[in-house]
Amino acid sequence: METYTAMRHFADSWGLLFMVLFFTGVVLFAFRPGSRKQAEEAARIPLKDD
Repeated sequence: METYTAMRHFADSWGLLFMVLFFTGVVLFAFRPGSRKQAEEAARIPLKDD
């Protein structure tokens, strides 16, 4: 039972911090300057004829 308690404590504190930092990084990556052009190019990929 000690292992479960330790893992639960770890997930409650450090796991939450990791997920918040990861989410913040993804948002910053998506809204960085210059990403609009790349997103528009990626959106047109299915419509391209090779």
